[in-house]
Amino acid sequence: MAKPMPWQRRRTATEARETDPGPAPSHPTAPVAADEPPAAPQRRRVADATPLLLLRAAHAKQGVLTAAGLAAAAGISGRPGREVGVVFATVLVGQTILGWHNDLVDRDRDRRHDRPGKPVAQGLLDPGTVWFALLCAVLLVVPLSVATGVRAGLFYLASLAVGMLANLVLRRGLLSWLPWALSYALYPAYLSYGGWGGADTGSAPEPVMVVLAAFLGIGVHLLVSLWGLVPDNADGWRTLPLRLGLRLGASRLLSVTSAYLLLVLVALAVVGAQVGLAR
Repeated sequence: MAKPMPWQRRRTATEARETDPGPAPSHPTAPVAADEPPAAPQRRRVADATPLLLLRAAHAKQGVLTAAGLAAAAGISGRPGREVGVVFATVLVGQTILGWHNDLVDRDRDRRHDRPGKPVAQGLLDPGTVWFALLCAVLLVVPLSVATGVRAGLFYLASLAVGMLANLVLRRGLLSWLPWALSYALYPAYLSYGGWGGADTGSAPEPVMVVLAAFLGIGVHLLVSLWGLVPDNADGWRTLPLRLGLRLGASRLLSVTSAYLLLVLVALAVVGAQVGLAR
């Protein structure tokens, strides 16, 4: 057998090295991703700003109407403009406290029923932020209340305390109207005892005005409860507005309540013109 030549052996070794693919890589090489632009930061909506969320949680419409009503009553009773302005500011801050407190107390219930316009229940507003704002408002409402008389201020602060208590007790049963009547019954004393600079220059209110103010509070309770009758019924509450709503229907109850409030307001105007606010 012929012996292979040296150059043939070198070519065979070379060809073996060229055709040998070598060991496979232990890890596949990952493809290089193309450069991507950074994600644009999400802009927060103006409506989700904390001051606006606090305003939504304050039940602002009810607060402004109540403050305007008491300020108008103060003006009609002969109080000077500066005192009318203080009455408006005091009641507005007090109503804001009641609105925040109500949303804090009801946040779990509002979330369960998916009620709109409730930023605390919707997770848009931190409860701690609302509590801080509420405490600041309390520190503001106290000097505002006594600015037109210490005795008058105590009557208003008592009505505010009753309103906050109404957010916690007696609100689920037939006596739900009682804190509203008591709170509104204290308003004539707040107005009649009022003075300026902390001075008690007024006198006690007329009893008939106190009674009519209590009836007004019951009517306001009926009105503001209309939009929550369905959740109240689902939770097994038996409030006065719900009992009337189940018997009359929501639409008819709204008509009856509107007529009732108009009648009470007319009575307040007529009796106030005849006997006045204070004795």
